[in-house]
Amino acid sequence: MTQTTVQSVNPAITSSIESGKVLVLERTFKALRALVFEAFSRAEHLSKWWAPKGWEVPYCTVDFREGGKWHYCMKCVDPNQGQFYGMESWGLGIYKEIDAPERLVYTDYFSDAEGKVNENMPTTLSTVVFEEVDGGTRLITRAAYDTEEALKTVLDMGMLQGVSDTWDRLDEHLQELQK
Repeated sequence: MTQTTVQSVNPAITSSIESGKVLVLERTFKALRALVFEAFSRAEHLSKWWAPKGWEVPYCTVDFREGGKWHYCMKCVDPNQGQFYGMESWGLGIYKEIDAPERLVYTDYFSDAEGKVNENMPTTLSTVVFEEVDGGTRLITRAAYDTEEALKTVLDMGMLQGVSDTWDRLDEHLQELQK
């Protein structure tokens, strides 16, 4: 297995690429594993953190069961983001495996508002592991793509910055829940 380290935009996140088409990201959160898992499994949580800075989640539905769907919209609300201001990005996740609170596997698609998959954009098979560690939970995400070109496409779209921002927002949300 070939492994390449990619430059992370956030020192709290470690990232690497395996076999040219699997992006592995890790970060530790100061929260119990059950709470971190819950933040990934309920619309009322996801709608608060599942978007980069300057974006919000005006639409989010979750049918959290194997075979269930997660449909969401991220919208840019920051005028300082120029051409992205007002842009919407829709996504559709289909849950393949749920092993609470340890593991979650879903296929993530670009979609439209009706949930129709955009066949012209890369599909991600995401495996999220919630690992108990001293003082919190290590989140390990393996985002697998069909080809190296598909991974390059999402990296060129700013995926690393987006994940960094999103996980910062998750950290803030988890801290708020623990007050």
